[in-house]
Amino acid sequence: MNLKSLSQQIKIKESFLCVGLDIDLSKIPTHILNEKDPIFVFSKSIIDATHKYAVAYKPNLAFFEAYGIEGWKAFEKTIDYINKNYPNHFIIADAKRGDIGNTSGRYAKAFFENYGVDAVTISPYMGRDSIEPFLSFKDKYAVLLTLTSNEGSRDFQYIEQKGVPVYEKVLRLSTKFENAHNLMYVVGATKSENLKSIRNIVPDSFLLIPGVGAQGGNLKEVVLNGINSNCGLIVNSSRGIIYASQGNDFVEKAAEKAFELQKEMSEYLKLYKII
Repeated sequence: MNLKSLSQQIKIKESFLCVGLDIDLSKIPTHILNEKDPIFVFSKSIIDATHKYAVAYKPNLAFFEAYGIEGWKAFEKTIDYINKNYPNHFIIADAKRGDIGNTSGRYAKAFFENYGVDAVTISPYMGRDSIEPFLSFKDKYAVLLTLTSNEGSRDFQYIEQKGVPVYEKVLRLSTKFENAHNLMYVVGATKSENLKSIRNIVPDSFLLIPGVGAQGGNLKEVVLNGINSNCGLIVNSSRGIIYASQGNDFVEKAAEKAFELQKEMSEYLKLYKII
């Protein structure tokens, strides 16, 4: 799925919601633990409950890898399920990869060709040759970690060089990479005050915004500072949706939370005349 199709889905669904699949077996309803593949069963249930309100899904690889080979199998089944049943949804593998060129090329091949995701989150720390291999695939995207919500983000991301913080340096340099049009950027929802300056550097790019909901990010502030004429936002909510209930009503509660966010997003899309 390319970004043009994603933009169309945003308008059709009146939503720019991404549901994060951070599957923790200690938090899912206990009756699902009796299933042969509880990770996939839970993921499938959440996807079925929220697909009407979301335009994207973001499986977090750590929450699958933690369960070894069974977790990897569940990840593959989850991606296949989305692609076969809800092909109009954008899939972001939250893998935070990034290594020397030939290694990054193997990561890109794994996720884009073998698993069939649309985008992969990438760490920029090793520079251009660790990122460009992900940008060489047609209609596939690298989502560059730029300004994150965690407390430790200030350890490196705000360090200034000649008055320019590192995260801005990352943005400016990345726009010169080969196939830079295949770049997207991660900006934490709790950093919404920085979105205006980020938009000045990458006015047309899509921004993946995690941290709305359980992490305290404010959707209104994100939209105010980060929306562009094409929306240009994918706002992720994970725990606030998928763990809205740990009881037998978890499907209904997940759908309710997704619907609440979609309705608010619809109002912003109308306000900014995107729909």
